Amino acid sequence: MPPLETFKLTKELVQQRVKDNVIVVTFGNFAFMDFILSWVKSLSDKGVDNLLIGAMDTKLLEALYWKGIPVFDMGSHMSTIDVGWGSPTFHKMGREKVMLIDSILPFGFELLMCDTDMVWLKNPLPYLARFPEADVLTSSDQVSPTVVDDRLDDWRQTGAAYNIGIFHWRPTPSSIKLAKEWKEMLVADDKVWDQNGFNDLVRRQLGPPVDEDSGLVFAYDGELKLGLLPASIFCSGHTYFVQAMYQQLRLEPYAVHTTFQYAGTDGKRHRLREAMVFYDPPEYYDTPGGFLAFKPNIPKNMMLDGEHNIESHFALVNYQIKQIRTALAIASLLGRTLVMPPLWCRLDRLWFGHPGVLEGSLTRQPFLCPLDHVFEVNVMLKEFPEEELGPAINIREYSFLDNPSMPKQVKDSWLDVHLCQEGSIGCEVSNSTNKAGILKFPKRGTEETFKTVFSHFKDVKVIQFSSMQDAFLGFTDKTKEERFRKRVKRYTGIWCCVVDHTPGHIYYDIYWDEKPGWKPKPPQTPEEDHPPL
Repeated sequence: MPPLETFKLTKELVQQRVKDNVIVVTFGNFAFMDFILSWVKSLSDKGVDNLLIGAMDTKLLEALYWKGIPVFDMGSHMSTIDVGWGSPTFHKMGREKVMLIDSILPFGFELLMCDTDMVWLKNPLPYLARFPEADVLTSSDQVSPTVVDDRLDDWRQTGAAYNIGIFHWRPTPSSIKLAKEWKEMLVADDKVWDQNGFNDLVRRQLGPPVDEDSGLVFAYDGELKLGLLPASIFCSGHTYFVQAMYQQLRLEPYAVHTTFQYAGTDGKRHRLREAMVFYDPPEYYDTPGGFLAFKPNIPKNMMLDGEHNIESHFALVNYQIKQIRTALAIASLLGRTLVMPPLWCRLDRLWFGHPGVLEGSLTRQPFLCPLDHVFEVNVMLKEFPEEELGPAINIREYSFLDNPSMPKQVKDSWLDVHLCQEGSIGCEVSNSTNKAGILKFPKRGTEETFKTVFSHFKDVKVIQFSSMQDAFLGFTDKTKEERFRKRVKRYTGIWCCVVDHTPGHIYYDIYWDEKPGWKPKPPQTPEEDHPPL
């Protein structure tokens, strides 16, 4: 390992990586190592290698160096643990970004600056090169389309915040001046959030347009030429995962940034996995104990009939939650990792009251919603004491078995289980499969039946059930049952939010069906405002 000073950020170090005068940069600490590897892979797979990673701790610097990934030392010696959104450390990371931009621009290179919680789906450099006049091109949190093709978003119609998770800077006097003033603003007041600071400065003046057709606008000091990357193809967590705006407009997306989500870093990782754009090592796809999957069963009327409102949304989601609860119990019993099913929602989830979907957005109803809209993904993955909450139940994303990274030896080791009505032809407790290789298994199985039958298939990698309706009667062992219940009660989150009621959120309840007359309504008193534990 060369000495630390060789990794210092200098013009010479950046020069070694630059191509066509452009450098693509992200930065982070060791907690984000897997995100950084996914980010690097998303670019290098597309032939983009003019990239550099800023390491905020020496642990990450060493790890990247030994993997042959170009890295520089940011000398901030941050802790190596995950930083929560909005925490003081989170704000410190934001300040580091501004320092970086302010340091790199005077070197004379174009800089595409990115957060680590995003991935590239297509090489963005040819797109950015279409706007050579732009000083700054930035992404935004816009949720309704302002254009329907791949032009820049219309600055007149973009009311949402400019998002600094993806933005491109050219080393012009105006952009250098902006970076310097932005840095000075944050240094002077440590309460200013970096993104708000950027928005305040850039919007100080907005207009007139630079010309008739480029989509660029004079901003900031009246000289800075600003362009807004279209939110349909430089996607936020909403335009990509909720609206799938690019699909509806038949466009090819360039990037997805995991904003608009509800389960911290675990939720971001899970979303990228759902989209099959996260890089996981081979062992993720072949874990000891194997996998359990099932085909969710949803009646058409529950998905499509009647109005889309709170009642119909909860009826649909609760119907799925009950099946997932059964699947979690069987996965726990058999010591298998549960492949979560795709989850359908009728209503969007946000942080504030809304009419069901955002006005002007392209959210379809119903839509395939991310797991973190309903489940607390971070809680599902958390370690709990086994003596209190029973054994951990590992999960995988719904697209897991379709992922091209899935090894052949896993795909080829598969058992289909068809639930049947006891007493019907060929429906008996047995460990032998029929001619088609399918195992028929009577509904309402006991713990003993499950153990007896499936102990014969412990070497099979994937067991897929035709349904989870009435599959399992529950644990015979009361302690086991109690621990399981305590565990999974923590798994569901909230839907948010009804208009004109404080608080406006409604708790999902994984045991909703055990409460006669259960209705989806927000807490009526402060005492009621807690998860249904």
